[in-house]
Amino acid sequence: MKIINLQENPSLASQYMAELRNVNVQTDRMRFRRNVHRIGQIMAYEISKTIAYTKTAVTTPLGTAYCDTVGSDVVIATILRAGLPLHEGLLSFFDNAENAFVSAYRKYREGTDEFDIHIEYLASPSIEGKTLILADPMLATGSSMELALKALLTKGNPAHIHVVSVIASRQAVDFIADKLPADRTTLWVAAIDDELNAHSYIVPGLGDAGDLAYGEKE
Repeated sequence: MKIINLQENPSLASQYMAELRNVNVQTDRMRFRRNVHRIGQIMAYEISKTIAYTKTAVTTPLGTAYCDTVGSDVVIATILRAGLPLHEGLLSFFDNAENAFVSAYRKYREGTDEFDIHIEYLASPSIEGKTLILADPMLATGSSMELALKALLTKGNPAHIHVVSVIASRQAVDFIADKLPADRTTLWVAAIDDELNAHSYIVPGLGDAGDLAYGEKE
């Protein structure tokens, strides 16, 4: 599996990451969503350099220009709900992409910090032979990503899988590298943190991305 870690080469993404992590900034929900959206746009631009293009004749007022246009069928898939701002960032660049949505949530075992991942909902076009971009802002254990992909694979076999996250744990990176097809998977991440706490939250991370983007849940 190829891993692209944006923090290895500082850019504007580094500034957005600093604001996402900062407890004095991240409580502004609109700004939090916007920064996740911006990172999605940056990821989309970088992914766009890896896909196939077709030379297309375009009529201008003065003649004909031959332009490179996207030649790959792209499907952007997102794990609800925290992934929505990241999804919108990706979609604002891949504006003709098809879209898929998967619900995945942690169901804690009573009286413990242990949990199972449950998938309840899938809405997806065929992904057969297409470029699949699978987005989830926080890649903590990797279990949600694995189960979401298994659900999506009922809709076909993609030509390439791009996993997009804002922050991943080192454990999750190793996990998905073992579980996803190495020869056609690329992980795009803005930062990799080394630690998971007892609740399987990334440390230092940024907290609960869904709550920060949309408010706390009961």
